Amino acid sequence: MLTFKRALGAAAFFLTVFFFVSRSHTTPGSALLHEQSSTSAAAADAQTPSSSSPSSASESSLPLGLGDLDIPNDHKNKYGSGQKTLHVPDLSKMTLYDKLAYQYPYDVDTKFPAYIWQTWKWTPANGEFEFREQEATWSEQHPGFVHEVITDAVALKLLRLLYAAVPEVLEAYDALPLPVLKADFFRYLILLARGGIYSDIDTYAIRSALEWIPESVPREAIGLVIGIEADPDRPDWHDWYSRRIQFCQWTIQSKPGHPVLRQIVTHITNETLKLKREGQLRAFLGNNVVEFTGPAVWTDIIFNYFNDERFFDMSEAATTGMIDWRNFTGMEAPKRVGDVIVLPITSFSPGVEQMGAKSYDDPMAFVKHDFEGTWKPESERHIGEQTE
Repeated sequence: MLTFKRALGAAAFFLTVFFFVSRSHTTPGSALLHEQSSTSAAAADAQTPSSSSPSSASESSLPLGLGDLDIPNDHKNKYGSGQKTLHVPDLSKMTLYDKLAYQYPYDVDTKFPAYIWQTWKWTPANGEFEFREQEATWSEQHPGFVHEVITDAVALKLLRLLYAAVPEVLEAYDALPLPVLKADFFRYLILLARGGIYSDIDTYAIRSALEWIPESVPREAIGLVIGIEADPDRPDWHDWYSRRIQFCQWTIQSKPGHPVLRQIVTHITNETLKLKREGQLRAFLGNNVVEFTGPAVWTDIIFNYFNDERFFDMSEAATTGMIDWRNFTGMEAPKRVGDVIVLPITSFSPGVEQMGAKSYDDPMAFVKHDFEGTWKPESERHIGEQTE
């Protein structure tokens, strides 16, 4: 039977339990919510640039067009100071060079992509493919790499995918009147967009690309590896070659977005579209290839890069002189110029028995180019005539 004392005790017990339960559902939760709010606000303030410093250090490392962050007032009021909207630049108002820089930013600190790109009429799966021995050496020397032999039809589809945002590049590629021009242009385009190694199909890989850069040079400091095609140390060199030093373009290694590739793609695109507007592409002569897309223009673009104050400190150029062929003639070991490694003539042109090139078994011999599957450059067309 419930007595008065028992009823009073039960009431006190329930009141005590109710008090502690209500406290546990309010005070700790309120304190935790307040702590989270303070932490979130502090984190947002830490990520928001100071009003007195519109360009923060983190923004300066962003690709072109991604450093301009705008926070509209209505977003500030609705979402707080931590909310930002990304300002996307109007590509139609940018130069072609800047469009390419925006689409394919360059980061020298990244690794060289493990791609090997080659082009030919057929893939190795086709019975008419005649470069199986050469093609196989690249896979053998580079296990784990993605190795692609791209046909003309696949190249067009691939470029339409990669350069959809830069239609003038695609227009120039379509307008080029000769297959060799398209082949030259493709190598620059694929390396700009994806990086890796491009090599002509008639080229043997003697040594792995992992050995091309000297061990003393950190790979994080290099973005482009090139070799010398020709170094004609003779008075009549201009009768046989377009440049006193010519860099070869049948084998190139690059990280995506490198400024040299950006510049040559810009140059070829602009020149092609100019000739197209003037109605002169149909009259283009095959003997102009070396100057239009081949090693001559490739060499010019590289030297322009070496002397570009946007990338190099040119304050001492007045006394030391500009970088030109004199810096590379007769070299027998790799040279580093900024983020570029220049290999001696033996590396990509061994066995030519002239201009200081050594044999195929030399430690500096990296690839062997036969000139069977591509248009022959000046150096090969006159090899027999130049020996004295």
